[in-house]
Amino acid sequence: MVEEKTPTLAAELTKRSATEIATEREQNASATTARMLSTLAEAEASLAELEREHAATSPVVTRPVKRTVLAVSVVIPVFNERDTIRQVVERVLGTGYATEVIVVDDCSTDGTRDVLLELDALEGVRVFMHGYNKGKGAALHTAFDQVTGDVVLIQDADLEYNPADYGKLLAPIEAGEADVVFGSRFLENARQDPSWVHRFGNRMLTWMSNTATGLRLTDMETGYKVFRRGAIREMVLREKRFGFEPELTAKLARRKCRIQEVPVSYASRGYDQGKKIHLADGLRAVYCIVRYSWWD
Repeated sequence: MVEEKTPTLAAELTKRSATEIATEREQNASATTARMLSTLAEAEASLAELEREHAATSPVVTRPVKRTVLAVSVVIPVFNERDTIRQVVERVLGTGYATEVIVVDDCSTDGTRDVLLELDALEGVRVFMHGYNKGKGAALHTAFDQVTGDVVLIQDADLEYNPADYGKLLAPIEAGEADVVFGSRFLENARQDPSWVHRFGNRMLTWMSNTATGLRLTDMETGYKVFRRGAIREMVLREKRFGFEPELTAKLARRKCRIQEVPVSYASRGYDQGKKIHLADGLRAVYCIVRYSWWD
């Protein structure tokens, strides 16, 4: 009888041992799963915190409903405009008219580039940088090579011109009434520019340009120039500084483009606030009016 009980006891011990091992394995597996879930929860919480921190420090612009059937490329030449460039880009995006925003930095040295690196992350914004200072015209040449829209709209980076005027600027082109639209600072309220010297200089240059081109503009030197991309297709633009304005005007006139003016608002700033155009640029404009009205 003893011999018969021994195998039974051994089998019982073996069975119990197997059960304990299985139970221990289940407990270990449960503990491992709990640790994994805890680690995953901690990782998700850390990721959420990083996303909140990123959202708090990154520029966030909600794109509004598109307000035009045109594909509009807004080009912004910029040089040392750290205090205004972010606001300008956000206002442009907020209009609902810009399909893309192309910013070209002309080798700024005041921290503008740091701001642009942040803005480059925004949807619809592309930033390009010159390795050395070339001039406003050169920055626009770079931008024109990158545009993909049907219409090009030039926007200065200093807040003198208000993107709220985009509707007026684009309306004649959208209606098929014009190929080019100039936003005139003087069509309705010339005293938006408080400097009689600037008003007189602009009036003289515009008169000379009109005489040479046959146009009837009130503000040839305006920074708001809007045109169908085809209007400058294969056009050779040479002026690298502010001579760009009379050059483009003359060459558009020679191409017989339909040009209209609309009134725009203007918040003039002084040289102590960063205004960059000088007397030498006015003299260069005279040369450009004479040259480009007849020759390339």
